[in-house]
Amino acid sequence: MQKLLLGVALSGALAIGVGAARAAECSGAISADEALKAEDARYAAQTTGDFAAMERLFGDELLYTHSSGRTDTKASYIELQRSKSVVYRSMQRSNVTVRAYGCIAIITGRAHYEVTVDGKDTTPDLVFHSIWAKRDGGVQFVSWQSTPAPKP
Repeated sequence: MQKLLLGVALSGALAIGVGAARAAECSGAISADEALKAEDARYAAQTTGDFAAMERLFGDELLYTHSSGRTDTKASYIELQRSKSVVYRSMQRSNVTVRAYGCIAIITGRAHYEVTVDGKDTTPDLVFHSIWAKRDGGVQFVSWQSTPAPKP
């Protein structure tokens, strides 16, 4: 019964969040292709240090939850990269599924990054979801959550 109640609560929270974003922020239906192209543009911006593109691509309400559990906002996530505390050298995804719900697209899959964090190189393998919203100004990145991928 507890699992059922938790599922209902989570479903309701998602519906409220998606509904609020749709009513206040979205414009038109997003396609899987649009979401994947936007994700590619994000990867390109992050691996080249294109902060103007990040500012444009990242929604003001971005919530970025790292695989470590650390959470960043748009401002703090961009600042991590601007300060060179985090430098993405390579970002690749695989086993991707895109689900579109009106103006919201959720990308799920696996990712392999080459990243330098506080001067130390690391190559995390992740399982992730990335959420994009279609807006008048284009498609924007609004949420990320990842966890270390299970070892084969």
